[in-house]
Amino acid sequence: METRPRSLPSGWYPGGRTETERKIEALWKKTSPRPERAWAGIVPHAGWDYSGRAALEVILSVRGPVDTWVVVGGHLPARAGVLAASEDAFETPLGPLPADRDLLGRLRASLTVREDAFPDNTVEIQLPFIKYAWPDCSVLWLRAAPSEEAIVLGETLARLAADMKKKVVVLGSTDLTHYGESYGFTPMGRGERAVKWVKEKNDKKLIDLFLALDIPAALKAAAEDSSACSAGGAATAAAYARARGAKGGTLLSYYTSYDVFPHESFVGYAGILFPA
Repeated sequence: METRPRSLPSGWYPGGRTETERKIEALWKKTSPRPERAWAGIVPHAGWDYSGRAALEVILSVRGPVDTWVVVGGHLPARAGVLAASEDAFETPLGPLPADRDLLGRLRASLTVREDAFPDNTVEIQLPFIKYAWPDCSVLWLRAAPSEEAIVLGETLARLAADMKKKVVVLGSTDLTHYGESYGFTPMGRGERAVKWVKEKNDKKLIDLFLALDIPAALKAAAEDSSACSAGGAATAAAYARARGAKGGTLLSYYTSYDVFPHESFVGYAGILFPA
């Protein structure tokens, strides 16, 4: 069995089982999960000290059972299409997560899917959370470009899950506005005025579009407003939820890295759930 090894250093999330369990339990105390049946979610993907509680809250809010978690990341240009990891399992500090090879095979038969052989934080950072909360599930590691192909991917996954009678939850992984000199994006200068604009204008616009399942408009806004780094993953999750019958999303949490550690450069994080 081929297992994809961890690629992120321990600063992103802990290295050992005990440390990982303790960190997740500490983050859990800072969340307010709302367990309900859900088709999908949108989560951030920075280090756990920053965005971990928002991501964990979404995962803990999904009421089971779940057969497969499909985690869709990004960090891709618009023409990159759909990528998938082909390993049989993925390493986590809590033990390996098996891949859903059956679902991947059916997906490859339905769409053009390229090999994802590259280290990627957008997917990997979520896997220990899933292993902790859903130790017996399988996963599918995907990345999607911020384009129409992300929407098609979500709709295809919805059809396959229904055909297979499999309980699948799709998790779209994206951070929101990257603001500041470190990111070369300072349209509102510095300080509290900039933080307020990111929270109340730039990020809010994109969040509201995803909550309303207006996915083409969300992709357009993300590109024009520089309000997401991996909008393709979020678009796939929203498209999957819409295809399964979701009417909208619920914003579970929103904050920025500035709220965790004030700095001139900061990033927005949102946790969104799409109830069934």
